[in-house]
Amino acid sequence: MRRCRPTLLAQVDGLPDRFAPPAPVAVEPGSPQDEAHRAEIDAFIAGTGAAIVHGGNQACYYPSLDTIHMPQPAAFDTYADYGATAAHELTHWTGHASRLNRDLANRFGSEAYAAEELVAELGSALIGADLGLPVTHLDNHASYIDHWLRMLRADERALMTAAARAEEAATYLHVRAGRASGTEGDDDSGPRSETYAVSPLALAD
Repeated sequence: MRRCRPTLLAQVDGLPDRFAPPAPVAVEPGSPQDEAHRAEIDAFIAGTGAAIVHGGNQACYYPSLDTIHMPQPAAFDTYADYGATAAHELTHWTGHASRLNRDLANRFGSEAYAAEELVAELGSALIGADLGLPVTHLDNHASYIDHWLRMLRADERALMTAAARAEEAATYLHVRAGRASGTEGDDDSGPRSETYAVSPLALAD
């Protein structure tokens, strides 16, 4: 799995400090600190209750099935990269009709689709700031940036709207995982829409 590391969030002006990525910390693979970090990532992911299927070489959320598909952890450069990608997909997962009910029924390449990608990117940054994860990236980030620029020109509040939805998603996940208090994740029942388009969201180049 090839990775690139654009400074996407670092290039966005006006975001609150809580979206800033954590400073990288060198941890020796296999060290007690590394194992503890892995355990923390695993506990967070498991605590959300999301259904995750491992295999293949793409990371994506299938709303119609309500499942996240992830490559095996070994396909990533580090376990933290795996965690960051999972955080991105988990943010999409919160948008299901039975949870935070964001509009996910948009075609790939549309501005609405790109807006949801921005929510997921910001959400993963918030989660990463708590879990010590790197800022992940989007496979077709250049095309998304073009959509984001047009979106921001059309509505100067669009970035803050996306940030608010990302913060709502991150809080929801933290509550479900037991890392924050609240009631957002206490009930995951409710109607499930089958009209969503399958989201590719691949992070492999």
